[in-house]
Amino acid sequence: MTYENAAPPVRLGIVGAGFVADFYLQALQQVRDHTVTVISARTLDRGRALADRYGIPSVVDSTEELVNRDDVDIVVVAVPHDVHVGVVQAAAAAGKAVICTKPLGRNSAEAAQCLAAVTEAGVWHGYAETAVFSSAVARAKQLVDSGAVGRVLTVRAREAHGSPHVHARSKERMGGGPLRGLGCHGVAVGRFFLEGATPVEAFAWGARLDRDDVEVEDNAVMLVRFDDGRMAQVEAGWTHVPGLDVRREIHGSAGWLGVDETGAAGLAAFAGVDSGYVMEKAGSTSGWLRPVLDEPRAYGYHGQFDHFIARYRAGEMPIQTLADGVIDNAVIDAGYRSMESGVWESIDLSALTASDSAETAGAARE
Repeated sequence: MTYENAAPPVRLGIVGAGFVADFYLQALQQVRDHTVTVISARTLDRGRALADRYGIPSVVDSTEELVNRDDVDIVVVAVPHDVHVGVVQAAAAAGKAVICTKPLGRNSAEAAQCLAAVTEAGVWHGYAETAVFSSAVARAKQLVDSGAVGRVLTVRAREAHGSPHVHARSKERMGGGPLRGLGCHGVAVGRFFLEGATPVEAFAWGARLDRDDVEVEDNAVMLVRFDDGRMAQVEAGWTHVPGLDVRREIHGSAGWLGVDETGAAGLAAFAGVDSGYVMEKAGSTSGWLRPVLDEPRAYGYHGQFDHFIARYRAGEMPIQTLADGVIDNAVIDAGYRSMESGVWESIDLSALTASDSAETAGAARE
């Protein structure tokens, strides 16, 4: 077998050396046609530890140095979203393609700044919203597209756990609570299955029911109405003691689909002593356990990178671009306004240009 005429691998530079970067690198071990050339980390020792674990050759402590390297084609943003704008702008200014983790910003204005940066620079961009790339959700969408459940009428998406990251507990850094950090997945799933419709208004409830280490809501429910009358329900919370709970329901005119990414898998265990890492946000590491067998694949990390790299090599935009990140943030902004007002609030999509909307809609149909 010869590779003389094969395209060279896509070269990735990852900004960040924490939780998300680690998950990305786990998934990338099973994705073809790429190489990770460099990681940037605020602390070189932490960056080197992660790089050594995955065989990454270079570590730097500056985003500017990473984005200006000749051996980076795509900058992968894997840092908390309060610093996304600066990193995306630096990558775009250097002429590099961008993949940015969710949520794109702390609000739709920040998300729009990210979109403006890549649009004005004319660089390729992908929004790493893992939920729509999970293997179960992807299979459910295939069934929907085949007509198996008729016309999708409503979508319900839940994501909850009991262990928010330290930065997520800061209202200033988070731009909200679980509705922002977890609800963005539910909004994306709703839009994914209610394809062809535009979200127009939101009604939300949120309250701090139990946690004393946050200033924002620890539970939220949001209804999102689309321009054709269909509805998505988004549930998000930080008080689910057992651990990560990710479920989706797609209700159609001729059937129903249920996705339970963290439910019963092929393994049950009883650990009489501390078992160490079990799964993301695990509520316990001993006693009865139901570990998720392949977390990166189950949660969509593998699927998103497989898709992004294939689309980048083909010169095509992915099904999730930074325009999707703007829309999802705008929906959540309306949800937070509704929490305050107690009434339905309109969703402001004015940050999107006509070309942005067309690009996103076109990619979603592919």
